[in-house]
Amino acid sequence: MGMPLELNTIIVTKGNENRIGDNLFLLEKTGYRLYPIDIPIDVKRTMDSDSSGTAIIQKVEWEKGKTTIFYQLISLNSTN
Repeated sequence: MGMPLELNTIIVTKGNENRIGDNLFLLEKTGYRLYPIDIPIDVKRTMDSDSSGTAIIQKVEWEKGKTTIFYQLISLNSTN
């Protein structure tokens, strides 16, 4: 039996990110998702919105049907 897995190359927050430090954030997504680690990727509020910044994912955790990513925002394009 296979495990459903989604490959993501951008971070889409939908406003669900939680700040855990100065520029450090935590985001939980449903399902198992794979993200690139240690390289800059775009951050968007929605899939159709403009990029709101750039982040580097530092850690990805899979547990109980959820993916949790820990990322550092390295540039911000807008304050909104």
